[in-house]
Amino acid sequence: MTEKCSLGEDLRALRITRKMTLEELAQKLGRSVGWLSQVERDISVPRLSDLRQIADIFGVQLSLFFGNAKAPEVEQGRIVRAGARRIIGERDRGLVETLISPDLTDSFEMIHSTFQPGSRRKESMSRPTQEVAYIVSGKLDVWLDDDMFTVEAGDSFRIREATYRWANPYEEPAIAVWVISPPVY
Repeated sequence: MTEKCSLGEDLRALRITRKMTLEELAQKLGRSVGWLSQVERDISVPRLSDLRQIADIFGVQLSLFFGNAKAPEVEQGRIVRAGARRIIGERDRGLVETLISPDLTDSFEMIHSTFQPGSRRKESMSRPTQEVAYIVSGKLDVWLDDDMFTVEAGDSFRIREATYRWANPYEEPAIAVWVISPPVY
């Protein structure tokens, strides 16, 4: 038996990882709890404007809710082909991220990030997560709190209870694979 994840399941997983109740999200959306429950169970289909509002509430790219590529039934929810990853979007100029995980229903997510040459995140940020990144190729400067590190292919780093920012002042893209718990996208 295969597991096939739907839009409703992704929305529910996102809501739960953000520790928000059905009632709280319904109120923010100006919708009924019953309607939201039906959306999460794939009984009702949200309008595009609803999905935009949900993306804004959770701080994710709208594209996260689209792009589940067609796959053979036996692969759905189990295998993610390189050309079928969901593009999460470009949160920071020069950073392109795709979802490696089949869906958002696990207690963690895996992300593939490409940091283009010359790109950087100027402002430090923090998230209520534990994250580990593995540098597949290239080189990246990373600030964890106020400490700067240069990481390159084969290196990894963890972000836990720290602010961070990054820069790629190098001539080649830096590619990283992340494990993030709980999921934030």
